[in-house]
Amino acid sequence: MSKLDEILEWYPDDVFGKYDDLDDAIIGVDNESLSLIYSQYKILKILEDTHNMSQEEADEYFSFNIAGLYFGGNTPIICCDIF
Repeated sequence: MSKLDEILEWYPDDVFGKYDDLDDAIIGVDNESLSLIYSQYKILKILEDTHNMSQEEADEYFSFNIAGLYFGGNTPIICCDIF
């Protein structure tokens, strides 16, 4: 069962904003805002691995097409992972 499936099971009546094709980057949900939480590291790895982008291309795509999106009150949260 994916993390998203688990969250939807725990919160069956709630609506979550989500990014297309990035479900594997979901790491949790914020209980206050009921927003999905995504791992920035995992998003970048997905872009590199499944969309055949270089690290630089993934960084640029993320900056311009994901990080700035606003869905209103249920905009996902992006956690900047530090490794």
